[in-house]
Amino acid sequence: MVTELCDTPADSAECPYYPSNKRRQHVPQPDNLFGSAANDADAQETREWVDALSAVISAEGRDRAHFLLEQLLEQARQEGIDMPFSATTGYVNTIEPQEEERCPGNLEMEERLRAYMRWNAMAMVVKANRLHPEDGGDLGGHISSFASLATMFGAGFNHFWHAESEDHGGDCLYIRGHSAPGVYARAFLEGRISEEQLLNFRREVDGKGLSSYPHPKLMPEFWQFPTVSMGLGPLMAIYRRVS
Repeated sequence: MVTELCDTPADSAECPYYPSNKRRQHVPQPDNLFGSAANDADAQETREWVDALSAVISAEGRDRAHFLLEQLLEQARQEGIDMPFSATTGYVNTIEPQEEERCPGNLEMEERLRAYMRWNAMAMVVKANRLHPEDGGDLGGHISSFASLATMFGAGFNHFWHAESEDHGGDCLYIRGHSAPGVYARAFLEGRISEEQLLNFRREVDGKGLSSYPHPKLMPEFWQFPTVSMGLGPLMAIYRRVS
């Protein structure tokens, strides 16, 4: 990894990081950095260009480096070079940690609430499937779906999504159906549904339980849109319209 840079200006021909200095000292890089360029005809030159870019970023900032890359790409297009394209990118965060926005909420409190929601969602599904063992206990339900999305849902509900009000038209939420237990668990903590309803998960025939999946006909005061199999129609219509 980089340990130190020279004091010579980066745009000077004396700078060891200037691209035209063919035999300069180079900044050590990870051994596998050019693993995909095993057939590189001039690995030294490639390393020099990469080191030069690193020097620009260090001396003049990311905006300058971005500008230079755009200029190089434009020149390549003008020269008729076949530009490489990939629809995938490396699994690298696009924002440096120091540039991330700080969460406006109480992270410790939010995590504690998510733990309650995960537990209640799991307990609701497990309890429902143990209630009538003579029937095989096959009411079903999904536990891991919400557990894997709890943090994302928490950020959305707490800091982004709006309910309809005088000042806001309200956001449209197309909730993943298999995550419904977690949304019910959150609503229970908010006092919007009762413990009796939780105990009647997937048994809403008498009006005391909770529907298996989101559906405004079954729970008009709770869900906006039908999802899972019943919601494929609206979703496919939107997909066809924008595709």
